[in-house]
Amino acid sequence: MAEAELQELNEWFRAPDKELEPDVVAELQSIMRMHSLSAQDLYFKWESYCIKMDMDGNNPSVDNLRALKQDIQDALERSNRTHQVQIKTEKRPSGTPRAAFKGGSDVYGMLEGMVPNTPGTKKLNKSASAPQRRSQLETPSVSRVKGGVPGSSPNHKSPLRIENQLNSTDAPPASFNNRNNAGEVVEVLNEHLKPPEPPIAPYGQSRIRLTATSDQKKLGYKTLAMKSSEASEILDDRIDEFARLMRDHKNIDESEFGSAAIQSTTEIVAVGRIASDSSEGKLNIASLILETSRQTGGGLRIPLNLQKLNNRYQFFPGQIVAFRGINSSGREFTVQEVLEIPLLPNAASTPDALEAHRERLRGDPDAMDTDNEPAPLSMVFGSGPYTADDNLDFEPLHALCSQAADTYADALILTGPFIDVDHPLIATGDFDLPEDIAVDPDTATMTTVFKYMISPALNRLVAANPTITILLIPSVRDVIANHVSWPQSIFPRKDLGLAGAVRIIGNPMTLALNEVILGISSQDVFWDLRHEELAGGRPADPDMFSRLSRHLIEQRHFFPVYPPLDRQKLPKVGAGDGVPTGVVLDTSYLKLGEMVARPDVMVIPSALPPFIKVVESVLVINPGFLSKRRGTGTYARMTLYPPKVTDQEVSSGGMVSHKVFERARVEITRI
Repeated sequence: MAEAELQELNEWFRAPDKELEPDVVAELQSIMRMHSLSAQDLYFKWESYCIKMDMDGNNPSVDNLRALKQDIQDALERSNRTHQVQIKTEKRPSGTPRAAFKGGSDVYGMLEGMVPNTPGTKKLNKSASAPQRRSQLETPSVSRVKGGVPGSSPNHKSPLRIENQLNSTDAPPASFNNRNNAGEVVEVLNEHLKPPEPPIAPYGQSRIRLTATSDQKKLGYKTLAMKSSEASEILDDRIDEFARLMRDHKNIDESEFGSAAIQSTTEIVAVGRIASDSSEGKLNIASLILETSRQTGGGLRIPLNLQKLNNRYQFFPGQIVAFRGINSSGREFTVQEVLEIPLLPNAASTPDALEAHRERLRGDPDAMDTDNEPAPLSMVFGSGPYTADDNLDFEPLHALCSQAADTYADALILTGPFIDVDHPLIATGDFDLPEDIAVDPDTATMTTVFKYMISPALNRLVAANPTITILLIPSVRDVIANHVSWPQSIFPRKDLGLAGAVRIIGNPMTLALNEVILGISSQDVFWDLRHEELAGGRPADPDMFSRLSRHLIEQRHFFPVYPPLDRQKLPKVGAGDGVPTGVVLDTSYLKLGEMVARPDVMVIPSALPPFIKVVESVLVINPGFLSKRRGTGTYARMTLYPPKVTDQEVSSGGMVSHKVFERARVEITRI
């Protein structure tokens, strides 16, 4: 238990490539015990405190943690005193009741003074009065907003969810120009690979050859037309497909397969889907069941007994699994072994193809015959939202495009939402377009907002670097998207005013940039996995981010969670009642979310802390969000060195693995 707690503390608090000091761990554990907090609850308190004190939270020290402990205690005492005043006031029938504190649920008083009476509805490009500006400078803002993520234990309880308090605040975001730690690198992969100096001018031609490996036309299906029978068949087909995979790859005889729901004294191999016997609450040992298909078990469900696994397991709803076990009682299936799901083959190319891609990196036909080493590719990944809750200036997006222009990046890959339907100003329509835009406000649409607020940043980038490749991936939260379910088709390009170099692709999409197979989706599956995962005390992979990434690779799907997480448990948004749009899965077309190949690089932005992991030869990147509700976020830059083919690989004539994870330097950077 102590090791698991230490691991969780390191996941939330440690600096990149540096474990927490023992005295820091002891102080953190002391605060957790004193206030009955989980590691994540404590992290949110720590982040809120750092913002309030205007200090760097990446390296917690013992002195700072002791100050945090005192601050929590002081806030708790203030909250108790205020609560007593409120009770006394309510007992006076002739008096006017006064709220103890604004915000309603700030038990520890951590957010005291941060919550105004009403949600912000400032108009775009209208400055506040002097008193308002002073108030904003004195009021701490929240830079990271997260929803509830209970621990893996089914008995995990916490008296207070600090993330719920953070989600409920409406404090005005800090000014983008006054942001702290701009350009700070928070995590690096392959630090020994030194980034080269940017070129002095753009290349003469594009150094990237783009090839789609997914059929984008299939994503243009008709939405809001799902039939229960079709959805049921799709779910069954996925189980049957994995059963065939297990039979072919593991050389399991057909006679060994059976139904987990049928009583028998013979050991069998059962394939099915992990599910819960309750429509509410988190998956736990008591509610864990195996759902069979019509073919593998008549569509029946059976409770699972995991005692023989010795706490070495990790499951989530929707996961397709293969068990070896027995159902001797007829009431439950006792799992004796969890069989590994076969992985998709590694991405590979012929030596001639790799050599052609290598030559393309020279960027100029006149340089093809030189012996100099080609310059590495530079790719930038960013994810929406692209502006804070109080404005539609899209300053983080403009800053990212400027970075890409200054360094002559080869590719800029952006995932939505671009204009977020959950943005408070978009949701209310309470904003003004800039005065220099000659558009009739009565005829303006959200396409107009995109054309005049987002497209100029991309078009200036294309003008500065004409050979750059720019890819836009929509989100189900994009207000300009006609296709509102996932998997998702492209949003219409017409009237957006985009340059020809900007391409819009589907969500999700697998494509090749030269030899690199890139899998990308704007849907935050990591949040759902983190919240829904049931992990034993001794999981095979103790690192949470690696484990969540492995689920996607093993399941061969960009969103294998089914059913998706309740919208109430997603990170809160600034619009309406704070409940976000959610996943909007179209079950009948879930097959379009499958991976057609094991990617070299998989990019999935998430509200979880940004991370870079290498799992089963796949480079997994969560670049984070470029803008948060009340502050700036992060983006990722990948510097990819050219592939090298040995003489032995050339003479063999076989396929050569890309090994992108060995020759890519990836940095997570604050915008």
